[in-house]
Amino acid sequence: MPSSLRFLFVLSTSLLLSACGTSLHRAPVEDRNPQQSRSAAEASPAASAPAPEAKLPPGAENAGKPGYYTVKPGDALIRIALDNGQSWRDVAKWNSLENPNRIEVGQVLRVVPPGADPSAVTAKPIATAPKVESRPLDVKPPVAAASVPATAASTSSASEDDGIAWGWPVTQPISAGFDDQRNKGLDFAGKPGDPVLAVADGRVVYAGSGLRGYGNLVIIKHNNTYLTAYAHNRAMLVEQDQVVRKGQRIAEMGSTESDTVKLHFEVRKLGKPVDPAKLLPPR
Repeated sequence: MPSSLRFLFVLSTSLLLSACGTSLHRAPVEDRNPQQSRSAAEASPAASAPAPEAKLPPGAENAGKPGYYTVKPGDALIRIALDNGQSWRDVAKWNSLENPNRIEVGQVLRVVPPGADPSAVTAKPIATAPKVESRPLDVKPPVAAASVPATAASTSSASEDDGIAWGWPVTQPISAGFDDQRNKGLDFAGKPGDPVLAVADGRVVYAGSGLRGYGNLVIIKHNNTYLTAYAHNRAMLVEQDQVVRKGQRIAEMGSTESDTVKLHFEVRKLGKPVDPAKLLPPR
């Protein structure tokens, strides 16, 4: 075979083998159907399930409305009730709280009685039973009316506000005055066991130590406008829901959650601290 023909034969054979090799090793083609892929995705339960809705705190629908309070970090029900001039038990009842110690940030609480107009200010005195007898919690004999210091009794009838005849909680002079930012009441220095007296008729809405910074605390509700608070007591001689009279001994002065023995006394008007010295009678 002539050399020129041999060259053409070899060249054509090489091209044929090259073409065959290429067809044997061709990469597989993937059939991607956009419509089919979309249908499969829509049929997937994970893709079709709606995103879970964020759970709102209880009462969130009332946020910002008059007569409601939104819980903030560090809040306690006792503090919320005090700041709104209410009994914590009433607030718990109005909001159907099974455990008053469990409230959550963002929860919205009713702080006025159901059906009441939050903008209406009333000062109807709390009904008091005429023959209620005070019995100290430590089962000591009841303190007779004659045992109330004469100086306290003589200074307890001058000033009146919303039908309340105010008296002084102790016979000692004021050791620290009212300051809206630093001291939301009056302080009175004294000795352990000095008597602490109710400044007006009312009902005890709290007697305990659950409010931080106040130690053993007694809170008395006098009417729908006024509460008084007596803090740092050594002993509390009344219990919750007990009716008390002006000048009645309700506690003994002490130093619970305080560096010194003293009474810290507050007056709350519709929950807002006011200067007690402007209400108490002259001495």
